[in-house]
Amino acid sequence: MQNCVLCGAAPCDTACPEGLAPARQLRSIWFDNEKSAAARLPMPNACADCSAPCETACLKCGEVPIQKAMRFLAEEVKPTLAADMPDSEAALQTDICGIPLENPFLLASSVVGSNYDMCARAFAAGWAGVSFKTICAFPIHEASPRFSAVYSGDGSMAGFKNIEQLSDHSVAENMAIFRQLKKDYPQKFILASIMGRNDAEWTELARQCQENGADALELNFSCPNMMEEGLGSDIGQVPALVERFTAAARRGASIPILAKLTPNVARMSPAAEAALSGGADGLSAINTIKSLMAVDPDTYVSSPDVHGKSAVGGYSGKAVKPIALRFIAELGQNRKLRGMHLSGMGGVENWRDALEFLLLGAGSVQVTTAVMQYGYRIIEDLKAGLNYYLQAKGFRHVSEVVGLALAAVSDTTDALERGSIVYPKFNRKTCIGCGRCEISCLDGGHQAIHLDGQRRPILDAKKCVGCHLCVLVCPTDSIGSSGKRICQA
Repeated sequence: MQNCVLCGAAPCDTACPEGLAPARQLRSIWFDNEKSAAARLPMPNACADCSAPCETACLKCGEVPIQKAMRFLAEEVKPTLAADMPDSEAALQTDICGIPLENPFLLASSVVGSNYDMCARAFAAGWAGVSFKTICAFPIHEASPRFSAVYSGDGSMAGFKNIEQLSDHSVAENMAIFRQLKKDYPQKFILASIMGRNDAEWTELARQCQENGADALELNFSCPNMMEEGLGSDIGQVPALVERFTAAARRGASIPILAKLTPNVARMSPAAEAALSGGADGLSAINTIKSLMAVDPDTYVSSPDVHGKSAVGGYSGKAVKPIALRFIAELGQNRKLRGMHLSGMGGVENWRDALEFLLLGAGSVQVTTAVMQYGYRIIEDLKAGLNYYLQAKGFRHVSEVVGLALAAVSDTTDALERGSIVYPKFNRKTCIGCGRCEISCLDGGHQAIHLDGQRRPILDAKKCVGCHLCVLVCPTDSIGSSGKRICQA
């Protein structure tokens, strides 16, 4: 799959004589959605005796083992399925502050939802709503270039930086977009992100958004690229300003208000509680994290380079998900915030990512960076994967999973049991004897692993502390947990 470029209008689809849409199945594998992909395939396996014209048509000239992937789904995954693919998406229906949502997935406030055409295409693809790119009453002039990225070994973006600001359309232009979207897509959710410079602007923007069709407001207290004159993330770092400007927005509108909070703080609860005091009905988190990207060793300029200068910007993508989950859990566990809707975001690429946010208390999930990389089409696997999970686990409704993991989260490791060890377990059949476990244990662990004369890892139980570093570094997944906890004297 690392060779697949996830083509648009993929030639392999056109070449498939059975019409099995192999490009969609490959995309499902990429997005950790093998089960629902396998459930879609007919039986018997139509790929078993096929000459694989899909691979001949592949733009990578046969480098992608499409037939092997399809046979994997049909012959190895499908027989193990615990449930059929649900025949409807009714289980995904939810709401934001009482306003219905077709599913929990919205586009986050950014370039991916910044004009009528983009929102319309996203709605047609299956997104339940959009947090429209932040509207302001002052002119915006963007820098070029304004994006940069950190890549993972499979060629995808692990982290993404932007120095982009707010909507460059006028307020009047954006209001016209809202009216048209609400006319053409009345069942879709429009979350109007706004940012003012003073009380009057917050009030007026809120009023206009409500009058022109917005279902709810999202107050941008957290944009890391708008820091002048108390804008953006500077507000989110001062609870008094959060309360003041939330109250100002509330004076202009009666529709639900979500405060979008910054992760550039030690704790998010003070700002969240201030938003509640100001009249907010919910919270959105997280916005991007202030960051600098790689510095060019020749020019000495951080990326992106704009005429020999760069700037601190916002970091997003799957690398920030653990930080986002930490803040969502904090808000979800805060008893003072009970009843507030939490809209979670930060590193969501597949349905499992989204499920983690739901399990930690989010009632809806927003996505930007994955859409920028892969397109609106990812909604297919977000919905299908989550829908299949709910069916397989016996949940009738997505709301039943919200917050289920909160009880298992502790603010400190002091609460964890420390009197037992879970040893690693080696799979001799798949181990290739590379010695990575030995090296890491020697130089970063407790010198508990060595290779014997046949290059097989041997564990010294007297030295092993059960840290599982070896599990994490094994390149062939040949080390796992023994699953058995041993009490220590």
